[in-house]
Order: sequence, then structure tokens, then C-alpha cells
Amino acid sequence: MLRLALLVAVIIGFAAPAHAADVPLVYLRDVDPSIAQDIRYATKDNFTGFKVPGYLAGECLLLGPVAKALKKVQADLMERGLSLKVYDCYRPQKAVDAFVAWANSAAPGVSRFFPRTPKGELLKKGYIEPVSNHSRGAAVDVTLVAAFAASAKPFDPLKTYGGCIGPQGQRAPDNSLDMGTGYDCFDEMAATDANVSPPQKKLRKALLDAMSKHGFKNYKGEWWHFGYPPAEKAPVLNVDVTGYPKH
Repeated sequence: MLRLALLVAVIIGFAAPAHAADVPLVYLRDVDPSIAQDIRYATKDNFTGFKVPGYLAGECLLLGPVAKALKKVQADLMERGLSLKVYDCYRPQKAVDAFVAWANSAAPGVSRFFPRTPKGELLKKGYIEPVSNHSRGAAVDVTLVAAFAASAKPFDPLKTYGGCIGPQGQRAPDNSLDMGTGYDCFDEMAATDANVSPPQKKLRKALLDAMSKHGFKNYKGEWWHFGYPPAEKAPVLNVDVTGYPKH
């Protein structure tokens, strides 16, 4: 009964954040450790330029059914020499709130994520939203990499990288296949059906088809964002993303 009371309190926002084990989220690595993880909001490699509140570790947490569906996608892709890589999974509501506050602030952020979109228009154009299915553990930001690909070079916060719509070799380090833009690119080129090169369109379609086959639905404004409709009525959560527990 105490455990249930804690969960309810956390959901409605009147309790201090609990450990992820106190809510119905699972670590993706427990379901499918072969899926690569590159959780950007636990690093400075994101549009704010800072580690995001609520990300105490770079771990992918999801509702169980979502993680299991992602495992099926991965099995199909591995047969083709491909693999999924997740950039973001469960996102605490405090992180969403921090994004909105940043968008409304005078903080400049990292312009390579929005090279052609004024920062003041990010909310108006829907690139940042006050509510996200990520906070339900029902959405994932994902890309494709070659199966068993080597890790990307380390991100250097002191280095100047090219904009997210520029050539892949000029963007921040990423071992993903070239989808035409970087992750979290607030630009019309990030739309799933944008006019990118034929090879990039082919890769976007491969990701879309693989995810759709197992129940995921793409947000058309972002080629990387997929929700899982059967889980989208789950409550919004605000617990921290914590490190993988030692067994």
C-alpha cells in the first residue's frame, strides 16, 4: 500500500522524485541489450548546452510493452545487418518543463540545432511542447546504425561543430547512418518526408517501416520520434532517470 501511495504522489507532483524502480518503467538493456544507447540529454550534446534536469544517468527507460515492441523491431533489423540506437526514451516531466523554460528564456542555447529557426519561434512552431509522451515512457527517439558499429568519437563541448542540416561529417560525432539531419534538428529538413537525398530517404523509410510494423507511430515533423499508441494513456511521470542497478 505504501508503494502505491508513493507512486500516486509522484505522478501528481507532490512528492520528491523516486527511484525509477518505484514506477512501472523498465531498463531497455534488461529487455534487449543489443540496442545501442546514446542518451543525449544526460550530456551537454543537446540544444540547451547543459545536462538536462532529471537525467542522472544516460539510460533508456520505457514502459514494459514499449520496450518489448522495440525488441521485435531490433530482431527484424539485425537480420538485415542494422541496429537501432536510441537518443531518448522516458523523459521526466521536469525535463520537459526545463525545455519550455529554456525556450522562453534569454539563454542562447546551441544554434547548430536550429540554424534557420529563430529560438523565439521554437515553441510556436511546435518543436518544443509542454507535454510529451516521452514522459509516459511511451515514446522513443531512435535512429539506425550498422549492426555492431564502432562507437562514435567522443563529443567535445569545446569544439565547434556544423549545423544539424549540414553534411554528416561536419556535425557532432554520431555513428548513425546518415538520415539527412542530426538528431533534435529544429528544421523543416527533419520532417520525415522532407526533400533529402535518395539514400537518406531510403534510410528514413527503412526506419519508418521497421517501427510501424510493430505498432509504433511516427511524428511526421521528426524522423526520429516514434510513439507507441497502445501505451499513450499511461500517466505522466516525473521520476529521475537513474543509473542501471548493479545486480
